[in-house]
Amino acid sequence: MALGYWRAGRAREVAEFELFFRRCPFGGAFTLAAGLRDCVRFLRTFRLRNADVQFLASVLPPDTEPAFFEHLRALDCSEVTVRALPEGSLALPGVPLLQVSGPLLVVQLLETPLLCLVSYASLIATNAARLRLIAGPKKRLLEMGLRRAQGPDGGLTASTYSYLGGFDATSNVLAGQLRGVPVAGTLAHSFITSFVGTEVPPDPMLAPATGEGPRVDLTVQVEVWLERVCTHLGLGVQEPHRGERAAFVAYALAFPRAFQGLLDSYCVHRSGLPNFLAVALALGTLGYHAAGVRLDSGDLLQQAQEVRGVLRATAAQFQVPWLESVLIAVSNNIEEEELARLAQEDSEVDIIGIGTSLVTCPRQPSLGCVYKVSWWLWGASPG
Repeated sequence: MALGYWRAGRAREVAEFELFFRRCPFGGAFTLAAGLRDCVRFLRTFRLRNADVQFLASVLPPDTEPAFFEHLRALDCSEVTVRALPEGSLALPGVPLLQVSGPLLVVQLLETPLLCLVSYASLIATNAARLRLIAGPKKRLLEMGLRRAQGPDGGLTASTYSYLGGFDATSNVLAGQLRGVPVAGTLAHSFITSFVGTEVPPDPMLAPATGEGPRVDLTVQVEVWLERVCTHLGLGVQEPHRGERAAFVAYALAFPRAFQGLLDSYCVHRSGLPNFLAVALALGTLGYHAAGVRLDSGDLLQQAQEVRGVLRATAAQFQVPWLESVLIAVSNNIEEEELARLAQEDSEVDIIGIGTSLVTCPRQPSLGCVYKVSWWLWGASPG
């Protein structure tokens, strides 16, 4: 098309295009406008490099006039004007998210990149906002979809604009580095199952949280607390998995102020929970408070309620009040119906990690934005 405009002498005619959608996604009543910052960044740097022009020359007809390629080399967006809805604002069907005016050839070339940058970002932000409304204001929502996203660019976009839509944090560290999105995460099952229980930490000694007093062998303290915890829970001391406990100890030594336990690698009640409690209570004697636990399988609502009950009973048994309010996080293919269950006031769930159903938008994978010319001035040029 660019060559057609140029051959017709219309390359520099002034035109305006509007980018909009026809229906709100997911059968809902609203859409959040998003992607404006990415569009501005793209427009500021838009140029065709020599390599780009050479490639175009290789695929266009061989008799294409050299002057056309010189025109392409000079293209930029210095004469392009954009009017837009503010990032994160409510958008309505048929109302332009962007109005782009400038030289006809240039604003036509911008169609595909602008649609790409706005459509998915707005879809993700809207999906995130819908999930936030279901979850309510009190539950923390963690975006965990990078491993399910359609490539790294899609993953970065999803992490960025789910935050705009109301999520609290992302597990995508790159989104934190490049976009300033708060970063949070948990340990993985593979970390836990990589330990068998015979591992000896190179330095098991841990100083008190205040920094004052002698360092203590955390592994020894954990075993002491394990006996007390198992007696309290009515378990045999051999039942909790040794490898899981070794993994928890290793994690606690690395992150004593942010220790957390993934409870369901083996068995929540007979292994994960007692191992977590042993390590958490051992840390507690040194002045550290565990950050939380995560459940990643089974009936998440029921298990969260049961785990909270054990935390409360153990806190009362050993006179450690902070233990009963340890945060409980859940994950595992959480969709809207499950999210509504977990958002109940008595669910005992504090943090909900959502991946696939957020970043892939399975209920509607495309917003369906369009980019249509609204007017042009025949024969007129910018300036």
